[in-house]
Amino acid sequence: MGTRIKTGDLVKIISGSDKGKTGKVVSVSPKTNQVLIEGIGNRTRHMRANVGRQAGKKDIHVAINASKVALVVDEKTKSTSRVGYAKNNQGHTIRIARQANNKEVK
Repeated sequence: MGTRIKTGDLVKIISGSDKGKTGKVVSVSPKTNQVLIEGIGNRTRHMRANVGRQAGKKDIHVAINASKVALVVDEKTKSTSRVGYAKNNQGHTIRIARQANNKEVK
């Protein structure tokens, strides 16, 4: 199932160890239902020595499940909303925020 969150959206973590934090979406993987969020999910990976590299630590960015994030509708109050789809007057499909009385989301 595809995700209703897009790259560049401001989202808030609603569950997990980073609950309550907000960040901008860097990338979305609809096939695995995962999102990469700026500043969240940074981990350290310990790498074993190989023929082509030395042993050491490497900083990686770990994705989180898209069901753990909610779209931030109003940046001042940090209010979140579920996302739906609707057709506008021209017949184009647009995203709408359910908790904001079906306000259009950019």
